Amino acid sequence: MSIVTEIRGHEKDLGGGFRVSRLLPSLARQSIGPFVFFDHFGPVTVEADSNFDVRPHPHIGLATVTFLFEGAMMHRDSLGNARRIEPGAINWMNSGRGIVHSERRPDDLRGQRYVNHGLQLWVALPREAEESEPSFTHTPADLLPLFNEGGVEIRVLVGDAFGHHSPVVTASPTLYVALRFPAGGAITIPALANQLAAYAVDADITVDDRTIQRGVLAVLDAERPTRLRALKPAHVVLIGGDPLDGRRLMWWNFVSSRKERIVEAAEAWRAMRMGRVAGDEEFIPLPDKQPEL
Repeated sequence: MSIVTEIRGHEKDLGGGFRVSRLLPSLARQSIGPFVFFDHFGPVTVEADSNFDVRPHPHIGLATVTFLFEGAMMHRDSLGNARRIEPGAINWMNSGRGIVHSERRPDDLRGQRYVNHGLQLWVALPREAEESEPSFTHTPADLLPLFNEGGVEIRVLVGDAFGHHSPVVTASPTLYVALRFPAGGAITIPALANQLAAYAVDADITVDDRTIQRGVLAVLDAERPTRLRALKPAHVVLIGGDPLDGRRLMWWNFVSSRKERIVEAAEAWRAMRMGRVAGDEEFIPLPDKQPEL
């Protein structure tokens, strides 16, 4: 059996009734490769009068990785970037020593009813890159490798897989692949990374001979091939890469190898010294609870 463990998400309310399933971090695993955070949101119907906007907030020591199956979001950050996020693209924001960003409803969708469905992941930066210059890179869907293997549609979002290379630049070996199965579709996943997991997005799948329910992250034995099969049409993502270069501390929106750095970032946000999103006076305040690391 190629499954090491199964991780089930727990529901988190991000505010305003916007709920996500959070799979990482978990008691079973803090990380898979460099991925330390995994949120699955939707499919959720965003009503015309609802407000699921994520107000400006800070990050350090990580890269956010946003991928949509459906819908749209508007990214703005303290570097002056403004980018509409759409299905199939990869949006990689390197927070490094510190960045502030928001994710809001695009202006053209205000007053409209639409569906949002996607994943937001965090990658912990290597220690030598934790204090790197912040940046944001948008890679549109048509620049990401898209091909078919045995009837299964594969898009390489980050890293190298099946002989194809994503142009997304990372700070450490990282793998992120989206697969779309037809009913009865199957594929063998080779040893793609040092650590590897498969997430069943919207339908049950089988991993070798074991059923993995929708919404479950299956951590795989990365040293051996794994057979994935879907009885119904299904989306699956693979995540993984090289393991972290040491333990990471996580508190609120901050990731670091050093406790004092997280305390320092919390103090900087409280004093509003981490930057602003131009034209947006709102912000998410620091939690009342102090870091306990």
